[in-house]
Amino acid sequence: MLEDNALAALIGLAPMNNDSGPKIGKRFIRGGRASVRSALYMAAVSACRCNPVLKHFYKRLRDKGKPFKVALIATARKLLIALNTALKNPQFQPVQ
Repeated sequence: MLEDNALAALIGLAPMNNDSGPKIGKRFIRGGRASVRSALYMAAVSACRCNPVLKHFYKRLRDKGKPFKVALIATARKLLIALNTALKNPQFQPVQ
């Protein structure tokens, strides 16, 4: 099993920096498995509407001023980490 950060990078949900010298650029996602990332994106859209825990997480990010796609990708990453934890530990109860 992969660690959470490595798995997020493999799927393409990890924020990559765009820094050079003193310049600090925006973080963005790139690369990874596009088909898995798009499936997690759609699962995050559904979870933001129906799952009370992830809905609250998404709403909290939006209330902080995050753009909706940034908040949605953060929700997809949270969902990915919960799925990875459930695979590692069968007694783990996923986000409900």
